[in-house]
Amino acid sequence: MMTRELPIIAVATAPGKAGVGVIRISGRNLNAIIGALFQKNLLPRQATLLTLHEVDGQAIDQLIAIYFAGPASFTGEDVLELQCHGGPQLLELVMKRCLELGKIAGLVIAEPGEFTLRAYLNNKIDLAQAEAIADLIDAQSEAAVRGAARSLQGVFSTDINNLIEEITQLRILVESTLDFPEEEIEFLESAQARERLKKVSDQLAVLRQGAQQGKILREGIQLVLAGAPNVGKSSLLNRLAGEEVAIVTPIAGTTRDRVKESISIDGVPINIIDTAGLRDTSDVVEAKGIERSWDAIRLADLVIFLRDARTPDEEDNFLRAQILQAIPPRCPVLELGNKADLLGLEVKGTANPETLYISAKTGEGIDDLKARILKMVGWGGAHEGVISARRRHLDCLERAAEHLHQSAAFASHGNISLELFAEELRLAQDQLGQITGKLLPDDLLGKIFSQFCIGK
Repeated sequence: MMTRELPIIAVATAPGKAGVGVIRISGRNLNAIIGALFQKNLLPRQATLLTLHEVDGQAIDQLIAIYFAGPASFTGEDVLELQCHGGPQLLELVMKRCLELGKIAGLVIAEPGEFTLRAYLNNKIDLAQAEAIADLIDAQSEAAVRGAARSLQGVFSTDINNLIEEITQLRILVESTLDFPEEEIEFLESAQARERLKKVSDQLAVLRQGAQQGKILREGIQLVLAGAPNVGKSSLLNRLAGEEVAIVTPIAGTTRDRVKESISIDGVPINIIDTAGLRDTSDVVEAKGIERSWDAIRLADLVIFLRDARTPDEEDNFLRAQILQAIPPRCPVLELGNKADLLGLEVKGTANPETLYISAKTGEGIDDLKARILKMVGWGGAHEGVISARRRHLDCLERAAEHLHQSAAFASHGNISLELFAEELRLAQDQLGQITGKLLPDDLLGKIFSQFCIGK
């Protein structure tokens, strides 16, 4: 898919019945295909009402055709959009006829994401903008839509490119001084290299924070409820979901498998996973559920370790230690004492600040719990200005920050090495370049676009 230059075709609208269905064709020169379809040329950017016929002359559909001459099109190639009536069988017939008449020009069905890939390869958009298209389609909330739209408009890319430019200018200064090792200290002072590096690092830190917010909006938070049997995990899930989505009984071990529910807290999507109670058991079914519980914990963004508020902390130490060993790096754990109503505890002002006390039965402390969840996953509380971001982007930003931190070490007093300073700057620049696709391997590029829907 990365190298083929054949014209491509796909249905660009979602499957199912609709008033209008769109079929899109893109290629280097579509004049031959347009002539074969309609026996006439089309004026660029003008809607034309036409009829597409079968080989025996029967009409398939009366449709609107719009021709965009490259490079002034989404893909940078010639693009033809056919707006048909939106019946699935009708669209299939139109597709079939287009492939028949376009065979002489090599017309083939598009691969997933191939239209966007061509836009990227033809420099119409960069990789971050291309990914934002998929994020815009998949957005599950208004805030996620707005964040993806900002990324598509180039807000994220502009911030990345500005950082790259700052690092480039600093590299030019550093590398121009490499031939004069006796002047290293004077250079660092006169060029204010350390100050400029700190400014870049501060800008990167702000960008990382915004990207983290964007990832949360795009992917949601994977929140796992873990703990021993009968501590109230299913009751808490029901309380957060606002409905009875999990079975609750006084019998320990009622939940045998993971129960998933999606909710929203202040517009932030939360994917809650209620797990089977963690304990040693000879029950084969329960043991399988506990195994899946540990799998969920290992993939969590946040683990809520739930215990009975009446149980002394010491009895939960072993289970808590197991959870801490299983969770991903940097995954926070929130300790929650449930059934506080049975102790007569006041939820606010509790004597133990590390444990939040709630009652899933009465709703005590649930508002505090929601606020704590958002805080622990790094949500800043504002949707304005948030851009859409992925785990890939966060990894690149984190590695760039590490290289900038290392470069600062090589420029510090008593540890000056301009060669290593320059190399760490280059590595940081490379990581940022991977976000916009300037320095990305072809195999990773293919993997990214293969996750798009066909027709985009």
